[in-house]
Amino acid sequence: MSKLVFITGASSGIGQALALRFFQAGYRLALVARRTSVVESWAGAQNISASSYQIYSADVSLSESIVAAGKACIASQGVPDVVIASAGVSIGMDTAIYEDLAVMAQIFAINNLGTAATFHPFIPAMAQRGSGALVGIGSVASIRGLPGHGGYCGSKAAVVSYCESLRGELRSSGVKVVTICPGYVDTPLTQKNSYGMPFLMQPEAFAEKAFAAIEAGDSYRVIPWQMGVVAKLMRLLPNKVYDRLLVGRARKPRQSAAPETSVK
Repeated sequence: MSKLVFITGASSGIGQALALRFFQAGYRLALVARRTSVVESWAGAQNISASSYQIYSADVSLSESIVAAGKACIASQGVPDVVIASAGVSIGMDTAIYEDLAVMAQIFAINNLGTAATFHPFIPAMAQRGSGALVGIGSVASIRGLPGHGGYCGSKAAVVSYCESLRGELRSSGVKVVTICPGYVDTPLTQKNSYGMPFLMQPEAFAEKAFAAIEAGDSYRVIPWQMGVVAKLMRLLPNKVYDRLLVGRARKPRQSAAPETSVK
């Protein structure tokens, strides 16, 4: 039987692009989204046979929902070879506004707790089998904070640290933990950004490089590499210099100004 990949956030963006790339490589697909009809239409448009995929409805912000989807996948399709926690949100916030504390809680519920809950049902079975890959999606934004992006930057920094911790916990189990940190990818999450996005990639190009990193079992990969170099150099800058560079930079719009931002 062909390998199986479990992907959250499969209705759009990098989750959908990764689903197509893994299908092209011969994987069976376990696709998770709230908008299951969108995934169904997409699969038909890509001529993906019904026997090659199953769709699971889940809300990644609710642990019981995504854990139930994972258990349903195991019962129906078996234990995946790769699990990708791709669902995520990018919403601007302002800590001075009380309502935005709830926005931050939403970001962390999806980007962080949602990642851990996605992995949870598969870890015992993967460890017992002695193989598998758990893939967390960080961001170049995890390396240095950006104005208006406190929730997103903080959540992605937490994803990177969480995956590093999990990698240490599973080091002798045969289960690999892969952290992928995208730069700017042309998806619904970035299309409303009002600031420059250097090295902007198309989702298909990103998926190609991410697939290679996952197959290679890389522990950490920034895509594209050029953005990784820029981000690391920014990390080395003294705070005073970095703060001056941010003067005049447009903020990420708050949720009230970006109502279409949603879970992928």
